Amino acid sequence: MQRAKTVDGYIKDHPEWADALTKLRDICNSTDLEETIKWGAPCYTIDGKNIVGLAAFKEYTGLWFHQGALLKDPDNVLINAGETKTKALRQWRFTSAKDIKTRTVKAYINEAIANQRAGKSIKPTRNTSAVKVPAELEAAFKSNKKARAAFDALTPGKRRDYANHVAEAKREATRLSRTEKIIPMILSGVGLHDKYRNC
Repeated sequence: MQRAKTVDGYIKDHPEWADALTKLRDICNSTDLEETIKWGAPCYTIDGKNIVGLAAFKEYTGLWFHQGALLKDPDNVLINAGETKTKALRQWRFTSAKDIKTRTVKAYINEAIANQRAGKSIKPTRNTSAVKVPAELEAAFKSNKKARAAFDALTPGKRRDYANHVAEAKREATRLSRTEKIIPMILSGVGLHDKYRNC
């Protein structure tokens, strides 16, 4: 599926969640937020800063609060979907449009807007630990010296992304498959997530 270029297009691409997405969109648009598309999904901003995004998945749809860890969360609805990867981002999941209580959702969004206007934010911290290259990637580098040189020329963050991408696979076959797929990317000098940057 291609990445959506408009919010209407995103909703159309997810017909099973159209009612819920439309309801969440209407709530966002009833605030001071500005609607846009980033990373192929609806994103709502204040003064160019990301506040909340909409996302549809197989089993749920939801809101992504970019600085959600700062929210009070009195209803205990926010979850950290990337426990080891994100400090600030929080997600609120819904399984139907009926689950979406307009007043409650709007209160969370307005708090997020107020936090942004007050200059509150959680700054990302750089991981300065050495990159641990998994065995499958090391084996590929032994048989392809150009790939090793290209990998070493990447920034530490890009090297870490590639190493983690391979290492996080549970099955050896998946680790080998991932290694095979990323070698051409490494050789071309791009990062694993470059296509998502500057969206």
